[in-house]
Amino acid sequence: MNTSHPSLSTLPACRLAIHPQALTELGLDPASWQVLVDSIFPAAQTVEGVLLAVRYCQARGLDVMKRPVHIVPMWNRALGREVETVWPGIAEVQTTAARTGQWAGMDPARFGPELTQTFQGRVKVQKEWQEQQVSVTFPAWCEVTVYRLIGGVRCPFTETVFWEETYARLGGGDVPTAMWVKRPRGQLLKCAKAASLRAAFPEEASYTAEEMAGRSLDAELVTAPVAASAPVSTTATAVPESDPETAEAAADLDAATQAHIAHLVERARQSRAWATAQDYVRQRFTGAVLDYALDELARAEQCNAPAAQAA
Repeated sequence: MNTSHPSLSTLPACRLAIHPQALTELGLDPASWQVLVDSIFPAAQTVEGVLLAVRYCQARGLDVMKRPVHIVPMWNRALGREVETVWPGIAEVQTTAARTGQWAGMDPARFGPELTQTFQGRVKVQKEWQEQQVSVTFPAWCEVTVYRLIGGVRCPFTETVFWEETYARLGGGDVPTAMWVKRPRGQLLKCAKAASLRAAFPEEASYTAEEMAGRSLDAELVTAPVAASAPVSTTATAVPESDPETAEAAADLDAATQAHIAHLVERARQSRAWATAQDYVRQRFTGAVLDYALDELARAEQCNAPAAQAA
């Protein structure tokens, strides 16, 4: 939590101080900032986390006061600490799909049999590690079908999500977070909806806060299935040249980083989930590495465009 300073505090009661100039650049007043900090994002620990949420909403044309996004702390191995990231909620993903004009409804969810399991492990409570044990009764899986209009045809996209593969964990261990203990069906339902929406609208839908909570920023990118089953052309196309500055930066990258980015680009190409891949690299990388990753994705997307149009 930031320490208030007289020259930075926007209001006496505001727990996250911000410079007035920053508020002006965002088009916010002190009262709105206090609402964001105390009511919209009460769990936020940094000014940067709230700023990221505001800028995300402004870029997407969303009203941040309606809570379309959530600030999710995620472990960053490179930094050795948690960092605050921003992910859309399931309502925002569904709204984005509806705005395409091709949203055609969703079937009621189907749940698997209920299981009861005891989880135990070390979790951090008030900066101290403690042993914790909890028993949870949860549905084994949840399945949701989303419909999209493709060429005037109502096409189903069904995804099955398994509770034990999806639930958010405390401190990277096996103990579920409080929300997954309290709402085991509701949280799994949100994740199943998100997975099906991503399958139906891979170019629009993103991973959600419910799916990313308790995960690490170093986790491998999981891309969505291809939306259409039409064959993809294998006709060779010329690969656009890299930006000279980006190419120079690539020479300074280690082989492991280049291989990781190449793998991400290939997964994005196979599923055409370019927006999801771009969101991921923006959260994962910074500086020259980010520029290189975005450039590689842009080149791959440009190469893939003729094949996608032919399909």
